[in-house]
Amino acid sequence: HPHYGEYWKPSSNSEHWQHVIAPAYNMGGWFDLYSKATFDNWNELRLRGNSAEARQSQLIMGAWPHGLSTSRITGQIDFGANSMVDLDAEELRWFDYWLKGEQNGILDEPPLRLFIMGRNEWRSEHEWPLARTDWQPWYFHSRGAANTLNGDGGLSPELPSDEPSDSYAYDPMAPVPTLGGNNCCSPHIVPWGPYDQQNIEMRQDVLCYTSEPLEGEVEVTGPIKVVLYAATDRLDTDWTAKLVDVHPDGRAMSLCDGIVRARFREGRENSSLVEPGRVYEYEIDLWVIGNVFLAGHRIRVEVSSSNFPRFDRNLNTGAENNGLESNWEVAQQTVHHSRAYPSHILLPVIPAS
Repeated sequence: HPHYGEYWKPSSNSEHWQHVIAPAYNMGGWFDLYSKATFDNWNELRLRGNSAEARQSQLIMGAWPHGLSTSRITGQIDFGANSMVDLDAEELRWFDYWLKGEQNGILDEPPLRLFIMGRNEWRSEHEWPLARTDWQPWYFHSRGAANTLNGDGGLSPELPSDEPSDSYAYDPMAPVPTLGGNNCCSPHIVPWGPYDQQNIEMRQDVLCYTSEPLEGEVEVTGPIKVVLYAATDRLDTDWTAKLVDVHPDGRAMSLCDGIVRARFREGRENSSLVEPGRVYEYEIDLWVIGNVFLAGHRIRVEVSSSNFPRFDRNLNTGAENNGLESNWEVAQQTVHHSRAYPSHILLPVIPAS
């Protein structure tokens, strides 16, 4: 059921927020399969909940995968003892207030509690996205050879000039393998959390756009999206993007990623195939993150066409991927970054206080 329609709507939270009367304590992790949905649920309950109580819902977001606060280590990063929270105790406070009437002060606290990675500290907020967000587009640059981490791909707030495009071949029979990310629920098969992407970034079908080393800290906290101007020689294909924190020692730690299927470029309710060779604008939703890129680190965006098995492969034929299709085609992909086609990532930069 690839389309959002009658099959999915009855079980979708988005169809029922206006009926909710109970207050909810939303718990999530930046690397949880439901990280974005957790924020959506909290926002919509506070906006559309059908009672004053529902509109007092709260949220906590840690540096955790699905399963929440079970270890200070997520993926390949140790976030420190401070990252751990006794969520059972937090739940108990919540239920003691609402079910027993205990005046324990929980509603006197800000409704949003975030663990900001990089600095590895907790911070309380009142809204999402944060009201003080400075939305900054960081543009892709290259001289036409952004393939691999050793290519000439750049990333900066400066608009691109008339630069050559980048290209690669996407073969569904040799997809980019998933390494970390917002996965669930078999980490021994597909690991979750931040992982070093350097081996992934050695592939010719992975474009890497990397900033210069940062002179100071850059906090990126909020929803992330990539605006991509791209063309394929097939009727349908996929486009993926990944935000990466590159450490001074070269480790390329994944933060968040996303995908868009070309046929669903205008939403999941309707689909239309693309015209081969035509440049389209795609928005890739990378969900959410709360991370400080420290001084000396670099910001990187990977672009490709697969992330398997986190996402199913597009076979590039234009047929529905129903699990029974056996035909497949190699797609020749072109990513543009020029004055006419300014591909970029939109970063929610939080000004230093």
